[in-house]
Amino acid sequence: MPNIPILLLAAGSSSRMGTSKALLVWNQEPLILSRIQALKATGQNVYVVLGASSNTIAPILKNREVSICTNPQWEEGMSTSIAFGVKSIRSQEQWIDGILITTIDQPLVDTSYLNAILALYQKGQQQIIVSESDKGWRGVPALFDRHYLEALSQLKGDTGAKEIVQTHPQKVGVISGGEKLVDMDTPEMYELLKKLTRQL
Repeated sequence: MPNIPILLLAAGSSSRMGTSKALLVWNQEPLILSRIQALKATGQNVYVVLGASSNTIAPILKNREVSICTNPQWEEGMSTSIAFGVKSIRSQEQWIDGILITTIDQPLVDTSYLNAILALYQKGQQQIIVSESDKGWRGVPALFDRHYLEALSQLKGDTGAKEIVQTHPQKVGVISGGEKLVDMDTPEMYELLKKLTRQL
């Protein structure tokens, strides 16, 4: 099995939600624990990038067999959290084949979908595999071959890794995630997704 660590981005302030998304109750536990469980079930190492609310979230992750990366520049945007996370992974792993980037606010992304992305990886092909929603939106979860690690570690701003994807269109593969890719950004969406997944 290739070594493709999973980077979970959970550093934002959740301004539209009004409270930390990572700490929202999901299936009777903090959302971040539910996400970590789904990620770890792939068999890959999991790295979590924290920022806002890190002092509250980090203790919850104790003994969860994940690596915590606290980004001191989280307020400068998602790109800095990706860069910080990639640098942290590279400092801890001797060799990786790529990185799979995920976010805290896609609670419907499950292990089977992540495994489907990982199954598309082909060594030495300089692949970028992006997810596509049923509305045609493309983004995370997204897998980047090790060829792009240096570029990922240099990202700045709040555009994520879009510039890397746009620069290498011939290397980009697409996997359909459908409704699993819905972003949970507001209290209304949180309540709706809980109902759809039949949570109390």
